[in-house]
Amino acid sequence: MGMPAQIMRRWSAQEVRELIDAAPLATPRYELVDGELLVTPSPSFPHQRAVGQLLVALHDFLARETVGMPVSSPSDVELETEDIRQPDVYVVPMNEGRRVLRDGNPVRELLLAIEVVSPSSGRYDRVKKRPGYQRHGTEYWVVDVDSRLVERWRPEDERPEILSTTIGWRPPGANSSLEIDLPSFFARILGEA
Repeated sequence: MGMPAQIMRRWSAQEVRELIDAAPLATPRYELVDGELLVTPSPSFPHQRAVGQLLVALHDFLARETVGMPVSSPSDVELETEDIRQPDVYVVPMNEGRRVLRDGNPVRELLLAIEVVSPSSGRYDRVKKRPGYQRHGTEYWVVDVDSRLVERWRPEDERPEILSTTIGWRPPGANSSLEIDLPSFFARILGEA
């Protein structure tokens, strides 16, 4: 999720790191994508509930299938130099998770990146951020709470798979798949269940 802070100027990773260091409360959230500074305000309550539900589902799945570690933002992901991302939820492979626990951020490898879209961030989540994840072999989900659907992008996809009933994810090395019933997921987020 993110909105452009300034379009006319190309920002450096060092400048964005300084902004991040100066914001100890983790909001607003700063990201650098293709030289553009994206500034994200505090998320909405449904947004935070979606992030929480996703973390619980991923945590439970990855406790059984020990192929990765689930994480939520704020936390820097740098898949390329001069590119700082903070996906709402993501999964790092076990080796990368151990490296980050030992050496600290930034994360440099992902299995899954998830953005929970807001009206102000949709274009950036769907158009601006997506290609960077795909270039690095990362599956990318755009969760749209208002529309009650998930757009799934795999690395080779030119168009998303639009899912409204269920989403499954089987990372490399897993013996089973994570399955999320989307109507139940969205009902819980919106306090209907």
